[in-house]
Amino acid sequence: MRSYTQLAQEQRYQIYVLNKAGHSQQEIAVLLRVHSSTISRELIRNRGKRGYRPLQAHRLAMKRHQDKSKPRISLDLWDLVEKLIGLQWSPEQISGWLLRTGKGKISHEWIYQYILADKKAGGILYQNLRCQKKRKKRYGTPEHRGRIPNRVSIEERPAIVDTRVRIGDWELDTIISKGRKQAIVSLTERKARLALIAKVQSRDAKTVSKAVQKLLLPLRHKVHTLTSDNGREFTRHEEIAAVLEADYYFTHPYSAWERGTNENTNGLIRQYFSKSRDFATVASEEIKMVMNRLNNRPRKCLGYHTPNEVFFGTTKIALTS
Repeated sequence: MRSYTQLAQEQRYQIYVLNKAGHSQQEIAVLLRVHSSTISRELIRNRGKRGYRPLQAHRLAMKRHQDKSKPRISLDLWDLVEKLIGLQWSPEQISGWLLRTGKGKISHEWIYQYILADKKAGGILYQNLRCQKKRKKRYGTPEHRGRIPNRVSIEERPAIVDTRVRIGDWELDTIISKGRKQAIVSLTERKARLALIAKVQSRDAKTVSKAVQKLLLPLRHKVHTLTSDNGREFTRHEEIAAVLEADYYFTHPYSAWERGTNENTNGLIRQYFSKSRDFATVASEEIKMVMNRLNNRPRKCLGYHTPNEVFFGTTKIALTS
């Protein structure tokens, strides 16, 4: 790549004279020993209403150079951006939250470019970006998962749940560990996108039921409905519903989109607990850290507010890990 050299004022007078004499841009470039694109750019960018004039062209170029030397975004703001990237906020979430809180204005494209430049310089900011892998289609028949007694179909769930106008409608699932021994119970509130997770030693119905109750009992006044898939781990749905005084519904077999909010949350959780991870190595502090990050991350669908802000009505975001 050729290095770009700023034209001097004397060279601009030469360009003016040679151009008036009818020389081509290529010929002028050869005589001035610069690249032809430099001449082309000069005649286009520094041209006034009365054509190209050397003194005016030099003034325009100097002003442009001075404007570029003044950074539009302060170093303090970039420091904040890097901190948020380190918390696994996406560039779009950072951009939207900064604008909403009045802390600054940076487009998400610019943040992506900043991360790319950092990567090329040997930095590691890019490692915090989330990568959504395309999920494979699941094949099989509903009978493979067994029958759950007294299950109530999602078709009977109140229509208000679909509108997301209230807080208290939850979706449930389990995330399986490597080796399929341990698991993480995952709950997501539909309106606020609040995520609650807990590690369980096994996916049996009794263990999963206790985990769900432990997570939601402190919030029982904000639990109206629960919706899960047809996994055998949710066989004790009636027990969960009775303790939480809520209604429990099941999606149609192999219809993950019917609890899409929780499916999306599980994808975010997998960023921290990959399919190759043995959950026996997952400590309770790590579970709390992941919940803290997910619930303090602004969401575009929430107007760049965080799940904690929407669910609990808080106004302060925890910017610590």
